[in-house]
Amino acid sequence: MSALASEESSLKSAPPMKFPRSLRLLRHADFERVYERGRRHFLPHMTVFFLRRESGEGLRIGFTVSRALGGAVDRNRIKRRLREGVRLRCSITELPVDVVINPKRSLRTTEFETVLDEMARAFESIRQKLVADV
Repeated sequence: MSALASEESSLKSAPPMKFPRSLRLLRHADFERVYERGRRHFLPHMTVFFLRRESGEGLRIGFTVSRALGGAVDRNRIKRRLREGVRLRCSITELPVDVVINPKRSLRTTEFETVLDEMARAFESIRQKLVADV
């Protein structure tokens, strides 16, 4: 068996790396509630809105990528990068909080490592603010 064939078979058997529906904000009303009653954390390449939930468990996250950031291809690429950043750097999954990430235009050309670092800083800041409010 060649190295390429063994690599392909291991990729087929690996579990999918999805962003589960239970971790996503889906309803417009949820986004509006976070914008209106939530707090903000500003970063160089994104603004993060967050609101602690009264009920429920765990993190739910949503992304708003406006048309000003580019066409559908560019916006979808930005959302994929943000989802991957959340998957890799999210550290507040146990807190009942809704988070909305609103990227800035500069995120399109930013190195992915920089995006990951900003994500880590954002989630650490949210954690500190939520723990301090309790």
